[in-house]
Amino acid sequence: MENVRNLTPAPGPISGIIACGVYTAGRRIADIPIEEAGEWAKKSGHVVWIGLLEPDRNLLLRVQAQFHLHELAIEDAEHPHQRPKIEQYGDALFIVARTAQLIDGRVTFGETHLFVGSGYIVSVRHGPSTSYAAVRQHWESCPHSLAKGEDFVLYAILDFIVDNYMPVLEQIEDEVEAIEDKVLLKPMTAPDIERLYMLRRDLLRLRNAALPLVEVCRRLTSAELPQIHTAMHPLFRDVTDHIRTVQEKIDSLREVLAFAFEASLLVGQSQETANTKKLASWAAILAVPTALAGIYGMNFDSMPELKMEYGYPVVLGAIALICTFLYWRFRKNGWL
Repeated sequence: MENVRNLTPAPGPISGIIACGVYTAGRRIADIPIEEAGEWAKKSGHVVWIGLLEPDRNLLLRVQAQFHLHELAIEDAEHPHQRPKIEQYGDALFIVARTAQLIDGRVTFGETHLFVGSGYIVSVRHGPSTSYAAVRQHWESCPHSLAKGEDFVLYAILDFIVDNYMPVLEQIEDEVEAIEDKVLLKPMTAPDIERLYMLRRDLLRLRNAALPLVEVCRRLTSAELPQIHTAMHPLFRDVTDHIRTVQEKIDSLREVLAFAFEASLLVGQSQETANTKKLASWAAILAVPTALAGIYGMNFDSMPELKMEYGYPVVLGAIALICTFLYWRFRKNGWL
């Protein structure tokens, strides 16, 4: 094994290439240049694992030449914004998966394109996504699992992508709980409603990114794809279970946000009703002195009460008594 390492020294860093290694029996035996990947992949018991980050067309064409990848797949890998899918081109599979990260309070999406064929797997990352170096390092410490081949590496990457949806959802869940706690205390302001709407929209976009992977995993567990060994089917079904868990969490969070919005509307309506009752109560109380003052403010000579000796204090007393009664009555009914 040491002799192999000496024959194939690690290449210098090249823009767009994160890693390019060859494995046998689950152990990395060499870091190789792209131009040698095709020959290594043809060797029995060897797997070439290449990781690319936003490669240019020239680099993709170099990879294409090594594994004879289909031109349509290369075109898709060059231009992101693809829907999650799985395509079969001859003996190779082309898989698109969406990645997600929470950046500045918004869910941002990236893409991973995967080429899988006999003796090789190539991952192409675009946009925000967690590096797959952690996947590589983890499974390199478990050579028995990594020795299962390129379809196991495919499972490891898809499982990592789906698992990384959960930290995003957990951060959103914390914010949703905070919204839920304060929604009954006061009505939502315009910025609060805007934020709630953005969260619901981001959750819907995340659902649309994750859910198509169910169909991808279903096809990976079918007999129509000879590139995937039967022994790997339970692992891809496990990824499907994780996606369903993500879907359920997204749906529950969207439902909570919908209830929070409805509760906020009810709280706002309740407060508006209370304010209306207060205004109506004070208007009724003030109507009494206004009406009496208006009546006795008319310029008529023949008004019997004008000549009463105690007419003025009597009217004031009547105003005070009626207003006090109305205040007590409205207060008792909870309007004031």
